Parts: sequence; structure tokens; C-alpha cells
Amino acid sequence: MGSAFVVLSELELNRTTEHILKLEDPNSLEDDMGVIVLNLNLVVKQGDFKRHRWSNRKRISGGKSSLIRSLRLSEALRKNQLWNGIVSIALLEGKNVSVGNMAEMFVLLKLGDQRYKSKTLCKSAHPQWREEFDFHYFSDRMGILDIEVWGKDGKKHKERLGTCKVDIASLPLKQANCLELPLDSCLGALLVLITLTPCGGVSMSDLCVCPLADPSERKQISQRYCLQNSLKDMKDIGILQVKVLKAVDLLAADFSGKSDPFCLLELGNDRLQTHTIYKTLNPEWNKVFTFRVKDVHDALEVTVFDEDGDKPPDFLGKVSIPLLSIRDGQTNCYVLKNKDLEQAFKGVIYLEMDLIYNPVKASIRTFTPREKRFAEDSRKLSKKILSRDVDRVRRITMAIWNTLQFLKSCFQWESTLRSSIAFVVFLVTVWNFELYMIPLALLLLFAYNFIEPTKGKAGSTHDSQESTEVDDEEDEDDKESEKKGIIERIYMVQDIVSTVQNILEEVASFGERIKNTFNWTVPFLSFLACVVLAVATVTLYFVPLRYLVLIWGINKFTKKFRNPYAIDNNELLDFLSRVPSDVQKVQYAELRPCSSQSPLRKKRSGL
Repeated sequence: MGSAFVVLSELELNRTTEHILKLEDPNSLEDDMGVIVLNLNLVVKQGDFKRHRWSNRKRISGGKSSLIRSLRLSEALRKNQLWNGIVSIALLEGKNVSVGNMAEMFVLLKLGDQRYKSKTLCKSAHPQWREEFDFHYFSDRMGILDIEVWGKDGKKHKERLGTCKVDIASLPLKQANCLELPLDSCLGALLVLITLTPCGGVSMSDLCVCPLADPSERKQISQRYCLQNSLKDMKDIGILQVKVLKAVDLLAADFSGKSDPFCLLELGNDRLQTHTIYKTLNPEWNKVFTFRVKDVHDALEVTVFDEDGDKPPDFLGKVSIPLLSIRDGQTNCYVLKNKDLEQAFKGVIYLEMDLIYNPVKASIRTFTPREKRFAEDSRKLSKKILSRDVDRVRRITMAIWNTLQFLKSCFQWESTLRSSIAFVVFLVTVWNFELYMIPLALLLLFAYNFIEPTKGKAGSTHDSQESTEVDDEEDEDDKESEKKGIIERIYMVQDIVSTVQNILEEVASFGERIKNTFNWTVPFLSFLACVVLAVATVTLYFVPLRYLVLIWGINKFTKKFRNPYAIDNNELLDFLSRVPSDVQKVQYAELRPCSSQSPLRKKRSGL
């Protein structure tokens, strides 16, 4: 409700005086927080009175008060942010669920502020979800898991069909609990598998308490992720340490020409933030954060905000850093970008990062389903994104069309030399074809792009940057599209176009990920693909195809019997989901700081 400070050097010894102190709160928008009335009496408890001590305190009183406030806020943030357990929930299936007139159904899972949404299935009395979700568990908070089954028709109408609750604190630790939960207010039940696991490795501290700075502790952590421990705790891939040092030349968000910046770090669903430093454009946080790495193909997102009291914080800049691009132990200067991570914003941030991980675990994790993100509000229709996705699909379609035209030209003998070579290659290949030649050909494509990577990478980067350029007119169109409509038909059209936009984005991303796999965009993934293709080549060369088909069929038919609670997945699609698309390449690209004017200043000077 407010605070105040008393400068002790202004008090008189052995005299009681009344003081009316005005309460203040830098986080409040109210000018008048009230006052507090104190009767103060300063006496000497022991020893002689020493004047120089009071003079020293007088000089540092202002700085000490702000330091105490910062330490208090930092400690409160630390306690509120650090979780001490992971709740893994496998949503398996529904049993005799009454859906009514609804055409589709999905499940919402809530634990505190964390929320997940399952995939949407068609109407069924026995829906099969087979999805896994991870929640953060705080032992000092209520651990009630809310599960809601929702149905929706072909239009915009949604209806909650049934609910159930689970008290997480009552479940035993480190044990898979298979629960059949009956639904309230409707017939049926849900079959879930819940595991509560204690969690360590997540921390925040000052620079003087840096975990990896201690050689013995660093050696212990490295030993935990060495190759000898590759088959232990497959979800614990590694550890990431981030030193958030400072930011320079941030955007002024307040009328006073200053900002109250704080920094938010996100790795997957893990979120930690620094304390707020008030009234500055060059904050120095000097904090150390550690994260458990569950997937080395994730990207660390660092966002700087301006604290604005009870209002939502103002955006000051953002940067996204893929974990595999981290240069261990080096202090790096990152240019802050806009919200879409497509253009430079204003200011830079200094970070120092260390990543220790097990490459075998990381490789195995690549072929498993990616961690789902917490449920967020559905994305609104954007002309900019729709136009960009149409252009991305058009470029991929043109590449396929050009390939088909090249093959057609060979068949029509437009070039005698080219058609002759193609005809000879066709005869030799078909006459001597073996199945192992397919992965071998893909390996040769990898080798070609590894030897001459410049053309493919430069071309894709240039095209992706062109596709993400945005002018002021498109921004104005986006603002107009955000206005609320009145007629229901507008909502229906918007839903349809939004669905088309999402489909276009998925198709474009899928094609770009395949291309970027062969272009060595992420060397770790391309090398992993080469290893898999090499193993496939040797296997197909020595093992007859019928045996491989038999093994595959037996595995598929017996999977349900061997593991009734298995999560369905496609290893190839899981692998491709780790490869960045062209848009993600632009978002992850590191901008170089320059002394010239920032884009904001250029824009203002142009106006």
C-alpha cells in the first residue's frame, strides 16, 4: 500500500518528534498514496556517538533504499517463479462420452495459470487423443488439475460437455498413476496417465552465485550429461545457463523520456524474468538463470518490457536465439527486434550463455513429439501473414513446376546433349536399381549442398527476407482488420480465411523444412539425417525388403499390446518439426549492431 523512508541523520538525539511521511509506490498510478504518522526518538544504545558514521549513511541513504527495494522485489520474483516439480499428463482416451449434437470435441486442461488444449477430434463416444502435456508444479500453491471436455458444432458455437478434477498433491511421486475420471454433468469418463516428478536445475541468482563458474560444479554437471549416461532420464537433455547482463539505448516508453525495463526469458513453456530497474534506458540486471533443456532444437526468446503499473507492460524489443547457435561462454550483443522478429527495433541486449547437453539424448528426442505450448488466444486474421504464406506456397510450387518442366524438356529432346545424358542415366539406373540407392541418392544430395552451400542458403535467406518485408500501408490494413464486426457472416468468412491462412502456412513450412534439411541450415539435424540415411542404406543393402516390411507390420500390430498407453507419433514429421522454415530463419537471424540511426529514428525523420 506504499512505503516511505526516514533519513536518520536528520533526527535529533534524545528527543521525540512527530513525522508525517508521504507513502509512495513506483508501481502505482495513484499520485496520493496517503501518509503515515510516526513518533521517532533516537537514542545512543552503546558506546560513544561517532559523527563520521552518520555522514557516511547520509551519503548512501538514497542508493541503499533503492537497492533494498530491488533486492526485495528480486527475492519475491524468485520465489514466485521457480517450480519444483513437473506434472506429466498423458490424455489417452474417452469412454462412453455423451457428445449430443456436437460435431467435434476437444479437451482443456488447467493447472493454475497454465492451460493446454488438446487436438480436436470428430464426434465419437470413444475418442482417442493419445497426447502428452507437461505442467509446472509449485508445492506452495493449490495443485488442483481442472479437465474440461468441450464440444463444438460446424459454426462458432461451443459448449462445455463435462468436467473433472484431480488433486495433484495427493498423488505419489515418481509413479505413473492411471486414472479413469468420471465426468460431471454428462455421461462418460476420461482415461489419463499422471506422473508427478520432482524437478531441479531451474534457478535464478546474482552473478556472484553462478553455477557453471565453479569448476567442480561444472565438472559434475558435465558428468551428468556425458555419453556414459545417455540412456538415463531421457527427458533431461541438458542444461542452459543465461547471464542477463544489461541493455543499452532502449526505447523511451514513459513521458519522462525514460523506461522501467525488465527482461522475460522463455524456453519452451519455461518462463523466468528479472526484476524491474526504474527510470533508465540502460538497465543493468546482472542476473543468472538456468533452465533444464528438454529439446536442443528449441529457441530461447528474450523479451524486454516496460513495467507500466497495473496496465499491461509495453514492448521494448525481442530476440530469439536457437540453442544450437549458442557460443558458450562468450558475451554477445544482440540487436533487439520487433514483435514479429522480422525487423530491427531499438536498443541492444548483452547476454552470456552456456549450453551443456547429451548429443545421444538430443538425437533420440528429435524423433519424438515436440512439447506442446501452453494454450493461447487464437490468432487474428492478418493480411500481411496471409499474403506472406501465399507467396511462400507459390515459390515452392514454382520450384516443383520448374523441376517437372526440366524433366519434360528431357523427354522432348529440346537439348540433344542433356536428353542423351538423361536417357543413359535412366537406362543404367532402372537396370541396376536396388532399394538402398534411394537413401544413397539423398546422401549425395546432402554432400552436394555441403560442398556448395552458399547458393542455396543465400537464395533462401534472400527470398525469406523479401517475403517478410512490411510497409506502413499493410500495418494500417492490419489495424483496420482488428475492428469488431457486427454481422455473423463476417465472423464466418474470417474463420474460413483464417483456416486457409493456417493451412497455407503449414504447407509452406513443410516444404521449406524439407529444403532446409538438405541445405545444412541446421548442421546438427542435417548430420543426424545423414547418419540415419547411412544406416538405412546399409540396412536395405544387406536385409531383404520383405523382412523389413514384416518387422514394420509386426511392430505396428503389436504396439498396442506391448504398450497400451503409447503416444502415437510419426518420426519423420517429428524430425521435420525441428527444422526451421524460412520465416523462422529470419526470426532467428542475429542482427549486427551499427552506429547509424535505428529504424524508428529513420522513420520519424522521414515523417
